[in-house]
Amino acid sequence: MTTLERILKIKETKGAGYFVLIDPDKWQPDELVKLAVQASEDGADAILVGGSLVLSASFDELVKKIKHQIEVPLIIFPGSQTQVSKYADAIFFLSLISGRNPTYLIGEQVRAAPAIKAHRIEAISVGYMLIESGSTTSAEFMSNTQPIPRDKPDIAKATAMAAEFMGMKLVYLEAGSGAQRSVSNELISGVKKYVSIPLIVGGGIRTPEEARQKVAAGASFVVTGNVLEKKGNNGLIKEFAEAVHG
Repeated sequence: MTTLERILKIKETKGAGYFVLIDPDKWQPDELVKLAVQASEDGADAILVGGSLVLSASFDELVKKIKHQIEVPLIIFPGSQTQVSKYADAIFFLSLISGRNPTYLIGEQVRAAPAIKAHRIEAISVGYMLIESGSTTSAEFMSNTQPIPRDKPDIAKATAMAAEFMGMKLVYLEAGSGAQRSVSNELISGVKKYVSIPLIVGGGIRTPEEARQKVAAGASFVVTGNVLEKKGNNGLIKEFAEAVHG
């Protein structure tokens, strides 16, 4: 069974899936591995690892350490073509379709493709859409693109439809790490009506109740990361997992 099949099965059996995103730049290596293990044990359905920068020179070794200690899928969430590791179960092959910067639409993908092929990493094509969140996020700044305005749902709908028509397997609605506001429930439900592929929603989701609302609006998968960095775990991962799974 492929990693994509595994996470889609989670959606079918649990109603929705919960992913924990870990940014290597925001944790010490030992703490990062510990968090990944705890997330796996507390109900997270997959671990995403990556970030807009990833200044650590030991990305590959870090992925290896995590993979050897968790049972759930380990998926790379790359900020650039340098974030590739043969130890991951899969990589989200992101195309930043909300922007018009060719580097992140296709340039980084072309650079990363040979390494992904050589390491036989499962590539899951994802239409990545930045949504205005009230503040400039790292992804927005680093990609030199503008997010889709919160009050322009038609643009989001059309962009998501284009992703599906181009053969992408998932659409990721991203408010950004530490966003002031998460992607609105109205925008999620609006996009959901126009596409048949699963929606991932992340950024600015601070409470389990907010995560539950994203699922009710149409999210197939919910991602949290920054809230765990600020508040620590303390049972929060389990609460998020229970809220998402209903």
